[in-house]
Amino acid sequence: MADDDQWWYNTTTGEVEHGAQSPWSDRAGPYKTREEAEGAPARIAANSRRMNEDD
Repeated sequence: MADDDQWWYNTTTGEVEHGAQSPWSDRAGPYKTREEAEGAPARIAANSRRMNEDD
């Protein structure tokens, strides 16, 4: 799947982007759907909690 067919969550702006519009350092993803990208903040927070628990 090409970058322009994927969805990203911009961690700086909080916006969902279709295609790789922002620098890689500002993006989480890729995701297959807009809905998956919209759920990125919750997924990122859950992963951070799990990593902190493992420490």
